[in-house]
Amino acid sequence: MDMPSYISGFVDGEGCFCVSFQPSRRHRFGWEVRPSFSVSQNADRAELLYLVQKRWKCGFIRPDRSDRTIKYEVRDVRNLVERVLPHFRDYPLLSSKRADVMRFDRICQLLNQRRHQTLEGMQRIVLLAIEMNPSGKRKYSCSDILNSLRSGEGIVCATGNRGIHEVPTCTNGVTLATLSRPETQ
Repeated sequence: MDMPSYISGFVDGEGCFCVSFQPSRRHRFGWEVRPSFSVSQNADRAELLYLVQKRWKCGFIRPDRSDRTIKYEVRDVRNLVERVLPHFRDYPLLSSKRADVMRFDRICQLLNQRRHQTLEGMQRIVLLAIEMNPSGKRKYSCSDILNSLRSGEGIVCATGNRGIHEVPTCTNGVTLATLSRPETQ
């Protein structure tokens, strides 16, 4: 069986590539960028998710209470760049979701190169993310985010600290947090 092609087809139908923005006082420009790849399946077919996890040697599997499915998810930028996204370059999706994967790949590359720590890089990430899944709902417009970017002086970029206001993981596109916009300096 051609497992890589099967995985791409499975993800084309059931997968999600999204970039969430979380207002944050701890991050350089007032926003935390959270890329996430996920694919869901009914619990009775969860073995497909374990197969993908075993193949890529990263990510986690958890129940998704929003729709009573099981979800395989990868959030770590390094794993996305080194394990997940190379698969989709070699075995691209066939649907219109392919364009979102290409944008998601570029965003992850920019994050991996720490370009989100520059104003220009952060602006580019926002612009790419807003292009993903144009029919999706967004809490803030592109201009809301871009206009609220702080100067970035004197703020340490922390990672891996999830507060009680976690953004929903995936909505097949861009998710923007429900917290108020960060204060501008």
